[in-house]
Amino acid sequence: MDAEVVSLPPDEGNVGGPEWADDGPGETHHHSHAGHHHTRGDADRDTADESPEHAPDGSHPDTRELAARFEDEKPGRVLAGPVGLLFTGVTVAVGLLTLWQVFFPLAQGSKYYLIFFLAGVLPMVFLAYPSGVRLRRTAADTDDRHGPTPVDWLLAVTALVVCLYPVLPVTIGAGGGGYDAFLDRQGLLDPLDVAFGTGLLLLLLEACRRTTGWILPAVCVLFLGYGYYGGLLPQAWPVAHAGLDFGQLVDAFYNSDSGFYGTPLDVAASYIVLFTIYGAVLNLSGAGRFFVELSAAAFRRSRTAAGRTAVASGFLLGTVSGSGAATTVSIGAVTWPILRRAGYPAERAGGMLAAAGVGAILSPPTLGAAAFIIAEYLGVSYLQVLGWATVPTILYYLGILLSVEIDARRSGVRPVVIDTGSAWRLLARFGYHFLSLLVIILVLALGASAMRAVVIATVLAAVLSFLDRRHRLTPARLVEALRDGVRGVLAVTAVCAAAGIITATTTKTGLGPQAAALLIDGAQAVSSEPAVVLALTAVLAAVALSLLGLAVPVTASFVIGWVIIGPALLNLGVEAPAAAMFVFYFAVLSEVSPPTALAAVAAAAVTGGRLVPTMWQTLRYALPAYLIPLAFVITPTGLGLLGIGGAGRIVTAGLVSALGVAVLAVAAGGWLPGVGPAGVPERIVGAIAGLVLLWLEPLPMAIGAALAALAVAGVYVRRGAAGHPGRPAVEESVDLGEEREWDGSTRG
Repeated sequence: MDAEVVSLPPDEGNVGGPEWADDGPGETHHHSHAGHHHTRGDADRDTADESPEHAPDGSHPDTRELAARFEDEKPGRVLAGPVGLLFTGVTVAVGLLTLWQVFFPLAQGSKYYLIFFLAGVLPMVFLAYPSGVRLRRTAADTDDRHGPTPVDWLLAVTALVVCLYPVLPVTIGAGGGGYDAFLDRQGLLDPLDVAFGTGLLLLLLEACRRTTGWILPAVCVLFLGYGYYGGLLPQAWPVAHAGLDFGQLVDAFYNSDSGFYGTPLDVAASYIVLFTIYGAVLNLSGAGRFFVELSAAAFRRSRTAAGRTAVASGFLLGTVSGSGAATTVSIGAVTWPILRRAGYPAERAGGMLAAAGVGAILSPPTLGAAAFIIAEYLGVSYLQVLGWATVPTILYYLGILLSVEIDARRSGVRPVVIDTGSAWRLLARFGYHFLSLLVIILVLALGASAMRAVVIATVLAAVLSFLDRRHRLTPARLVEALRDGVRGVLAVTAVCAAAGIITATTTKTGLGPQAAALLIDGAQAVSSEPAVVLALTAVLAAVALSLLGLAVPVTASFVIGWVIIGPALLNLGVEAPAAAMFVFYFAVLSEVSPPTALAAVAAAAVTGGRLVPTMWQTLRYALPAYLIPLAFVITPTGLGLLGIGGAGRIVTAGLVSALGVAVLAVAAGGWLPGVGPAGVPERIVGAIAGLVLLWLEPLPMAIGAALAALAVAGVYVRRGAAGHPGRPAVEESVDLGEEREWDGSTRG
């Protein structure tokens, strides 16, 4: 059989990028193209009917444009001319202020810095994101092409004024008077303070609506209404409270440390913006392209080269993109032709790509934005959060890789030989792209802050870019990196500031403990056994977080989940790191959870597969990510999965969980690598064994191991009765460097 040849797309700078899911990274995405877009409300409507995202020749649209259609945030305008220059000037100034704050923090404190940061970012949201509201709709009416409207300019100027009001040095009646005077009025705001605070409240809700859609603003209004009208509820109800007037609410939002200028915004202005700038620098230096080519070269002659390349590309591209859907599109546009040649069905390939893409948010060293909030909430270093995520990340990719191997054998996937250069040669020439990533870990290990670590890594990546003449970061390209990095946090800044409405209302009303008590009471209604209550509470919490994540971006989902569900887990004795990581994982997994599953929708658009089967395949590949969080919450031994509790606990938890993940992969895939197909009885026993093994106590682990051995024995017996299964292997050669297009007539 003649070898078929397919190539990577030409290097146009579209592999990877500084997108961050917001959450996560639904969290901050820079979209350089406007146009048709999907949000959580309508993503599931554009399925296989529109599956030809491909041109007739099989080519893909620009990956940034396609990614923008399936992100938590809506795509923004392309700003050019004087408006583009103004936007670039402001965003670069904000970027420089952020860098200055790392080494020379403002003497007045972090809240003072946050006021100026929000004053620089919020007006740019109204210039960069169209309203989407048109009173008279015409065929040529696209305000995202024509630039900001007069209303956008009015909102931008108003946002600048209300953001800077707290530091206004001029006294206006009893208001104004400068930053210290503003702080002195905490709890006793002047009517002018309330007016400006109300203006900022409305502008943040509008900014969230423009960037993420209607649902998050509606949730914020719901919390606002609860704070205002909660005093009218029957006092016998657990969620009733004494009631707050509007001035008290605005004071909590505008002049407290838990409102607009609380921890979420602090994280966006201190951590996320620096990492998006770093991602932009790394991408412009050619790292994204190198990671994909290295993945292809590393597995070019293996039987499952196509699948392994897709998974490895997703993991490596996660270092320059904190967005699941964006990473899915980036790796899919490159590796789908290879997967097709190997014989992967579109839906199975789409599931693999989506699961690998979401791994970008779950994998160190650049976890999703909510991970930085964990560090701030718990008062620990970001390096410690990375440590907690290490073993779950290994188990997640173990499950995906096992599923790849199983699919290759069960589906008769053809081996391919990827015609590319040596991995060692690529490493020798471009391996310096890894140095900045290693520097982050090293500097964190030496005790420096995550902010200093990423700034040092950014400078190093910029210097190393001069080793490749095609990707040198000249002054003009450095300006581009600063602009893209700050634009990457416009949406997440609006989300994080608006999250202050939720956290402040919860704090003032005591809603968190009340909701936690309701959740625990629901579990205790089923059983009074403490272990069962904890397990049921964890399951209910997982379901609630998954449903919440369907509606709001990842960061907002985490914040709401932490203040509402976190206390329930803590009250049942769960350690704070385990509770925080539990909420984090289920907030992130909204990107692969039906019916929205944005990463799966993006993958289906790339492969042309049917949407619902693609979603189910994604769930199968991502199964460990749903189960591992339950494992480290319901038993003390499970803390070993977070690297807590000594070497013995860590090794035991890791090995037993790895066995559980492997057995579940075999049960889901219906094939035992090296042996043969598994029948329905063996798969049922294996599924039970995998679930029992994840209850990390001595007796369940022993029972699970015995059931796993029984399932394996059953596969061996089935193999002996049916004869040794075998499939002819036909190697195909896939060229990653020669041709630039592939013939649409070869579609399988």
